[in-house]
Amino acid sequence: MDIMKKTKIEQYLQGPLWALLILAFVDIVFFFLDIRCGVILAVSLVVFLVFQMIIYSRSKQEIIKECMDFMFEQSQVQNYLLQQLPVPYALLDGNGMIIWSNDAFHKIVGENRGKSLQQIFPNLNRNLLPSDVMHSISHIEYKKKCKEGDKEKEQTLFYKVEMNRIRVEDFSDENDNSCSRQMLKDNDLIAVYFFDQTLLKKYMEQNENQRMVIGLIYIDNYEEILDDIDAVKRSMLIAVADRKINKFIQNVSGVVKRTERDKYFVVFEQKYLDKIKENKFSILDEIKTINLGNSMHMTLSISFGINGNTYQENYEAACAGMDLALGRGGDQAVIKDGEDISYYGGNCEVMERTTRVKARVKAHALKELLESKEKVVIMAHKIPDPDAIGAAVGLYRLGLSLGRKAHIVMNEVTISVRAMVDELNKSGIYDEDMFIDNEQAIEITDENTLLIVVDVNHANYTECEQLLSQTKTTVILDHHRKNKDMIKNPVLSYVEPYASSTCELVAEILQYVDSKPKLEPMEANAMYYGMLVDTDNFVNKTGVRTFEAAAYLKRNGADLTKVRKMSRESMETYRIRAKAISEAEILYGRFAIATLVGIGVDSPTVIGAQVANELLDIDGIEASFVLTGVHERVYISARSIDEVNVQKIMEEFGGGGHLTVAGAQLVDVSLEEAKNIIHETLRYLISKGEI
Repeated sequence: MDIMKKTKIEQYLQGPLWALLILAFVDIVFFFLDIRCGVILAVSLVVFLVFQMIIYSRSKQEIIKECMDFMFEQSQVQNYLLQQLPVPYALLDGNGMIIWSNDAFHKIVGENRGKSLQQIFPNLNRNLLPSDVMHSISHIEYKKKCKEGDKEKEQTLFYKVEMNRIRVEDFSDENDNSCSRQMLKDNDLIAVYFFDQTLLKKYMEQNENQRMVIGLIYIDNYEEILDDIDAVKRSMLIAVADRKINKFIQNVSGVVKRTERDKYFVVFEQKYLDKIKENKFSILDEIKTINLGNSMHMTLSISFGINGNTYQENYEAACAGMDLALGRGGDQAVIKDGEDISYYGGNCEVMERTTRVKARVKAHALKELLESKEKVVIMAHKIPDPDAIGAAVGLYRLGLSLGRKAHIVMNEVTISVRAMVDELNKSGIYDEDMFIDNEQAIEITDENTLLIVVDVNHANYTECEQLLSQTKTTVILDHHRKNKDMIKNPVLSYVEPYASSTCELVAEILQYVDSKPKLEPMEANAMYYGMLVDTDNFVNKTGVRTFEAAAYLKRNGADLTKVRKMSRESMETYRIRAKAISEAEILYGRFAIATLVGIGVDSPTVIGAQVANELLDIDGIEASFVLTGVHERVYISARSIDEVNVQKIMEEFGGGGHLTVAGAQLVDVSLEEAKNIIHETLRYLISKGEI
C-alpha cells in the first residue's frame, strides 16, 4: 500500500482536523461579539488540536497495521476458499499450460503442474481456448481410473467446461514494470471451470431410455397365404405367427395388442430399440420359417415412431413409416425419428397381388380428378425412358377420352424414345402441343390443372420440379419403392413396387375406367415397348398381371414387329456398350462395376442400364453397377437377380428403386471417384453383414 496516498481511512482520521478550521472561523466571529467568549473558545480549540494531533500520530500506524492485517487475513481466507472450492478450477497461460489449480481439480486428474490441459483432456485442444472471444463453453467426456476393492475400474465422467480469458492489464497497475507483470502482459491468463454433468447425463439417458416407442406390425400377405393353405391349418398358421410376434415384443418387455386379423399395435421402452437393431429385426426372417404346408412365405411390415413430443406424434410417425414400408413392398422395418428414416430388411422380392380391387378404386378416383379439372399435365423423370413415355401416352389418351386438354412434359428426346415420339408426331392425329418443354408447362400450369407424375416419386428427379408447387392437385403413378424424399401431399398415389413397370399400372387403370378409352395402335405400341424395356424382354419382375396387361395392349393393336424396330440401336451405341462390358471390373468375385463416358452419347443412361442388365448374364455375378458420367453428374444403374438388394445400396447415395433394379445420382464427382465410392460402400456393407 502506498502510504502517501490518501485512503478512506486517512480521510476519516483527518476529519476532526478539518472541523477545527471551521470552529476557528466561528471563534473569530465570537471575538467580535464577546472577547471573553472568544478567548475561552480559542483556548479550547488549541487544547483540542493538541490532543487530536497526539491521537492521530499515535493511532495512524496502528489503524493502518490493523487494516493490513485484515486484508492479509481476508486474502488468506479467499485463497483457502478458492482452494477448497467444490468446483474444479484451474488457471492456464495463453498456451494452455496449467499454472495453478485447486483441490477439486487435483481430485479429478491428480498432479498436473507443468502439464498442458490438452494432455489431460485430449478433447480440449488449443482451438477451443478462448482467443478472439472472452468466453467459451465445451462439453467433454473424461475417463478416470479408480480403485474398487482390489480391482482398478475405469469411470466415465462428463463435464461442462467454461473458459474465460483474463486480460491482466485490465485490472493491474499500469506503472508496475516487474518481470512477472511483463510476462502476464505477453500471455493472458485463462480461467477454467469444470461443472460435473455425469449425473445429469445419466438422468437424461434414463429419461431417453424410458420414452415410449409406438409400433405397428402388419402381415403383408395375410389373404394370399390363407388361400395357399388347407382350411384346417389356417388357424394354426395364424396362431404360430401370433406367438412369434408376441415373443418378439415380450423379449423387449413390451406390450402387443392385435387390433385386426393381420395388424398389431406394440409399445415398449426406447432402451430396447438398440437390441432390436443389433438383431436386425430377426422377426422378419423368423416369420418366414413358418411352414405348415404353405408354398409361400409369410412376411411382415414393421414401423416404429420415436422421439416425438407426445405419444400421438409417435403414433403418427409409426403410421407414416408403415406407409413407407408398404409402399416399398413390405417385408421390412422402418424407424421414423422426426425427419430421419431408417430401413431394415427388405431382402425379399415383392409379391404380386392377385386382387385388382385397388386398381379399380384408383382408376375410379383418377377419373373423378380428371373430370374436375380443365387441363392435364403429365410429367415423368429427367431423361425419360420408354416406360415413362409409354405410361404418359396412355394417360394422355385417357385425358382425351374424357374431353380434357392434355400435355406431356419432355425437354429432351433421347434415342431410346425417339422412334416412339417421331411416330406419334408424324401420325397427324395429335395436337402440336402434345409434347411441351418446362417453360411451356410452367406457363400453362395453374390451380385448375391436374398434374400426373409417372415412373418417379422423388421430387428432385422429376422433369420440372417447379410444377409441383404450382398446383395442389398432384397424382403419382409409379412402380418404384417409396423413400423419405417422396413428393409431398399428393391427392392420389398409386405406387406399387410389385408391378413390372408404370405402363403395367396404366394398362390396368385404363381397363377399369368406366368410359373404356380405346387406345390407338401406336399408343399400345408405346406402352408395350415400355413394359418390354423395364422387364428386359419379360425376364425381370414379371407376373400374371404383367402378361395380362400385355394381352390387353395386344388386343388394342400392339404390333411386336414395330415395337422391335423401336428398340433397335445404332452400331456406335452397340460398340459403346460392348466396350463398357469388356472393361468391367469384378469386385469380391461377385460384383461387376463398369464405367462409360456419356458426353456426346445419345441416351447414355439407357445404355448404362442395358450394360448393367447384360453384366448379370456373366456366371457368378450377383449384382452389377454401371457408372455413367454426364457433365458433372454420375448416374448409377444397379441390377441384381435375387441375391443382393441393390435398392438398399443405392439408398446410401440418396437413390432407390427395387430389390433387383435401382439407381442413384452423384453430383460433382468424377467417374473414378464414384467408382471408389461404390467400392468403399460395398466393403462397408459387407463388413456389417448387410450384403
